[in-house]
Amino acid sequence: MPSRRALLVMSCLLLVAAVSARAADVRVAVAANFARPMAQIVERFTAATGHTVALSVGSTGRLYSQIVAGAPFELLLAADAKTPERLVAEGHAQAAHRFTYAIGQLVLWSPDPGRVDADGRVLSGTGWQRLAIANPKLAPYGAAAMAVLHKRGLVAQVAPKLVTGDSIGQAFQFVATGNAELGFVALSQVQAPGQPASGSLWRVPQAYYPEIRQDVVLLRRGQANPAAHALLQFLRDADARALIAGYGYALAD
Repeated sequence: MPSRRALLVMSCLLLVAAVSARAADVRVAVAANFARPMAQIVERFTAATGHTVALSVGSTGRLYSQIVAGAPFELLLAADAKTPERLVAEGHAQAAHRFTYAIGQLVLWSPDPGRVDADGRVLSGTGWQRLAIANPKLAPYGAAAMAVLHKRGLVAQVAPKLVTGDSIGQAFQFVATGNAELGFVALSQVQAPGQPASGSLWRVPQAYYPEIRQDVVLLRRGQANPAAHALLQFLRDADARALIAGYGYALAD
């Protein structure tokens, strides 16, 4: 008959095996504006479920191209609603597992306190040389930035000063490292839960650009993955929604 110690060891091994059997990996493509909150969500998700998440961050347009080309992603957290809708229409994703996880806020930002005024009048001034934006062909936040410039009638004036990044993450880096004095970025990149926004910024009024509804969608490769379904549900939970709101996003009903 096995000793008590042997029985205890066997019980522990069985418990570990059971947890391992339930745990799974999920590969997630996430728009660059949501990289910071998603890192925290993943940490909480893994602690709560045992599932692990591999994140790939980039512009929504570039992530779309990778998915269509066969990249092994199972979920996409886009920076728009149009790209997930297109993936559903093309047979790469499931319509039933798509919803708006966040509504983005565009800001004009500088790390220098006092440089950006509360109405964005600095754009019309001459005290700066470079304005960073994300590529409007690849990134919804870049398209929103161009909409603001059109609304203000500044496209021709500002065009020679534009510095364009592949994603909103790269646009933010241009400003953060001093390669541009100003940049149109996501509020989530300069604000965190419980912390004031850094530097100086103009929260661009919603009337200046199309609403940035950010949808998540289950991709075809994730249909049978329990971790993918669990993460979708986790994004709907109150704790995750509170964290998302803390980064300056609005929440859909």
